[in-house]
Amino acid sequence: MKKWEIAVIPGDGIGKEVVPAALDVLKTVADVHGGISFSFTEFPWSCDYYMEHGKMMPDDGLETLRNFDAIFLGAVGNPKFVPDHISLWGLLLKIRREFEQVINIRPAKYFRGLSSPLTEPRDFDFIVVRENSEGEYSEVGGRIHRGEDEIAIQNAVFTRKGTERAMRYAFELARKRKRHVTSATKSNGIFHTMPFWDEVFADVKRDYPDVATASYHIDALAAFFVTRPHTFDVVVASNLFGDILTDLGGAIMGSIGIAPAANINVNGKYPSMFEPVHGSAPDIYGKGIANPIGQIWTAKLMLDHFGEEELGALLLQTIEDVTADGIKTPDLGGTATTKEVTEEICRRLRKRG
Repeated sequence: MKKWEIAVIPGDGIGKEVVPAALDVLKTVADVHGGISFSFTEFPWSCDYYMEHGKMMPDDGLETLRNFDAIFLGAVGNPKFVPDHISLWGLLLKIRREFEQVINIRPAKYFRGLSSPLTEPRDFDFIVVRENSEGEYSEVGGRIHRGEDEIAIQNAVFTRKGTERAMRYAFELARKRKRHVTSATKSNGIFHTMPFWDEVFADVKRDYPDVATASYHIDALAAFFVTRPHTFDVVVASNLFGDILTDLGGAIMGSIGIAPAANINVNGKYPSMFEPVHGSAPDIYGKGIANPIGQIWTAKLMLDHFGEEELGALLLQTIEDVTADGIKTPDLGGTATTKEVTEEICRRLRKRG
């Protein structure tokens, strides 16, 4: 029996509704499999916690989390009470940085039952691998002077170690899929970092002769996501480019709100963290209509991370079947509640088991 210890942080707003839903699904998955189990330990760290304690998590929060096998996060943020920069840097980004979660992955696929804005989506199915620790989102830079002489300088920091690490992760992932990696670049406009990115990509791909490659400038690549997304398999991108492309990937699915994400620690020192892309949506919290699919699809990524890829594929297939049969929450044009969607997914998993 394999057993995984999971730290659960529902967070704010609908995170407190969709996380319990996803945990019910994970428990059902474990029952269906029969050879795995999960132990969930919940932590109340959130904007509510901040209002009471003046911090998003306790001082020893990271030490508490480090021995878990994974972190399962809901949604963070309630700007009515806590500014976003405090809630994000005090919890989500703090975990990402301190736990060296240097890779971010987000899948996008034609999802049966969703209305894609694309005229001909043609069953696209790709994953964006985003470098998650440096690049354009570095803290290096500054501002000087005032008035018309004011200057702001933002330095993008690309290391060979960080760049190569993201690219090798993408190539290894492609070997499990359709064996194709696309690099997102802009070396015709960004003078130093993007030619460097291209050089590292050329070096890395020599070690993977079995994987086909392509390289596109980010503006053309964004257009191709709209005009021919079915041609992509794994896309590797810098922090900024990956951030943009993953939201675009969610948009062409028909809903950014169902997209999952994984923040991966590759050296094994700390747990990886799994979270949906959607926010806390405080305006619908408590109404029972929050869409649980993003959180449940996130659970699928966690199963993949644990090596249970067949089980993850079964879960995603079941989610799609439920959506295709019209059992959807109002944000997707349906009338089902959070509970009804979750219960139907669990029912079909048990039937298949």
